[in-house]
Amino acid sequence: MVQIKVYGLADKLNPIKSELSNVIHASLVKVLQISPDKRFHRLFPLDKTNFYYPSDRTDNYLIIEISMFEGRSVETKKQLIRLLIQQINAQFKIPIYDIEITIFETPKANWGIRGLPGDELQLNYKIEV
Repeated sequence: MVQIKVYGLADKLNPIKSELSNVIHASLVKVLQISPDKRFHRLFPLDKTNFYYPSDRTDNYLIIEISMFEGRSVETKKQLIRLLIQQINAQFKIPIYDIEITIFETPKANWGIRGLPGDELQLNYKIEV
């Protein structure tokens, strides 16, 4: 299970949110080997009065939060971060210092999905990659 939250200024995020979701999802499928039909993304376009960030960031600043079952290797997580930054930079010309990614890992038993604790689910993809 992988869920994505993306925060950015509304006037910058809204025009690219569909394509950005596609870039993020393609990276998750490639690196984490999740099933292509498992897209759980939420985008939060914010007014400038609700989004504070350091002065060395531009209005393109994005925060991407990834919540997922624990079990992926450190190298896999680093590979995902690198690929996301590279793809977002290449596709949208957002400077790399304007892209911040945080991965939150949770034990499967701490998720409730389809009426079950996550550790009781039958998944059609591997977690240990």
